[in-house]
Parts: sequence; structure tokens; C-alpha cells
Amino acid sequence: MSASHTPSVIFDLDGTLVDSEPHYFEAGRRTLAAYGVTDFRWEDHTRFIGIGTRETLTILRSEYGIDASVDELLAAKNRHYLELAGASAEAFPQMRRFVERLSAHGRPIAVASGSSRAAIEAVLSATGLDAQLSTYVSAEEVLQGKPEPDVFLEAARRLDVEPADCVVVEDAPPGAEAAHRAGMRCIAVPYVPATVDDPRFATAGLCFRGGQREFDADLAYAWLTGAPR
Repeated sequence: MSASHTPSVIFDLDGTLVDSEPHYFEAGRRTLAAYGVTDFRWEDHTRFIGIGTRETLTILRSEYGIDASVDELLAAKNRHYLELAGASAEAFPQMRRFVERLSAHGRPIAVASGSSRAAIEAVLSATGLDAQLSTYVSAEEVLQGKPEPDVFLEAARRLDVEPADCVVVEDAPPGAEAAHRAGMRCIAVPYVPATVDDPRFATAGLCFRGGQREFDADLAYAWLTGAPR
């Protein structure tokens, strides 16, 4: 990649830009508890990191035999999540630096997430990232969530760029798979240490194996532009 042709960048949100997975776990735990499921643990939640909220609840509804519609569960989980994230969402410092540097240099950037549009808006607003990230796509706006490529392809369409001219920043294997299937390069920042060697991360052009504690905005920008660090 040359400095004369720097790709657009599409960010996943939860676990990539912001440390929101604990909020999603707690929102899910509260939702399930209201329907009699009282043993939902963090380890259970990590199975679904990188998968859209609707898809996650569809699976959990079936596994636990919950007598409520997916839409009812989705509304409840979103309500809990907005209460939690709206009050205490925080961006990862090096990710904020990366976004700000891209924005300052006029690079097209967007968010593509499995969260609801309301959740994306709440988190971007709470963290102040809405100032740089005005283009975003929710999985509820496309036919299929990750690992299907729909959200990334729609983000490219809204940025008015070709998929091949995009780089995705992702923390989860389903997202890395979705980026690959969209024909986009990927910067991988694994959120769950146990997923580092997942073969779906093997397609990433750059992988920070230590996750957010290793992610370096300057290194990522240098790789993106092909310029010296």
C-alpha cells in the first residue's frame, strides 16, 4: 500500500473501538435472568463476540427454550445495554488516537457493527467519537450480520468507495471472516486471547496478537499508508 493511495478504514465497534463487551454481557445476563436463566456467565458470552445481537439472541432463545420472541428479547437487551453504555462507555486510547489521526488526514472512515443503530449512536456519543465517525452501519440495516460481509459492503457503499479499497479493523474471528468475504484487508486486534490462533485471523494483513494492550496507532497508520513509522 502506498501513501498516494491510502484505503478507507471501517471499524468494528464493540471490543474494537470501545470496551463495551462487559456492558453487553451484563445486558444479556439481565435479559436472560428475567426469563429464568440465572447461570449465564462471561464464558458463555464470549462465544458470541463478533456476532450480531439478533443472531446471538436467536441462538440463546433456542438453547434455553425461552418462551419469548426474539424481538422481545432484543428490545429488553437493547434497553439494558443503553442504560449501561450510555453512562460509562470508554474508547480504547490507542484506537481513539488512530481514529483522530485518520480523520485529521481526511481518510474516509466508518463503523460497521452488529449492534443496533441506537446502541451505536449512544456509544459514539458517549465517547465523543461521533465527531469523527458520522458514517455507521448496523447489522439491523442489512440482510445478514457477521460473518456475512453485508455490513462492511454497505459501509463501503455509504463511503462511496470500492470494497477492495477498504481496510477493516476487527477484534473477533467472525468479523475478520466477514472482512475477507467482503474482499477487504483486515487489521486484527483480538479481544479474547483464546481466539488469537483462530484460522479466520490468518487472513488479516496485520495482527496485534496481544490485543488492545499491544495495539499501536502509529504502527497501524504506518502499515496502512506504507509510510515510515
